[in-house]
Amino acid sequence: MKKSRFSENQIIGVLKEHQAGIPTAELCRKDGISEATFYNWRSRYGGMEVSEARRLKSLEDENRRLKKLLAESMLDVATLKEALGKF
Repeated sequence: MKKSRFSENQIIGVLKEHQAGIPTAELCRKDGISEATFYNWRSRYGGMEVSEARRLKSLEDENRRLKKLLAESMLDVATLKEALGKF
């Protein structure tokens, strides 16, 4: 997964500036992001504090790791079933 150029602190800072009344186009130009990126950030991080965003990121990482473990174990089970079916 591609690493973002912006940290959670910076993203939430941009969103708070927008809530303070700075227009979206001006924020995007100042920070060098597209409006689509801004709206993606707003849908993902809107209303969050920095600690909540960090917690979200750690939960997403843990979920990704658990999904990988599940896929590997399912592959092992399928391989064992196939091997047992040959005898």
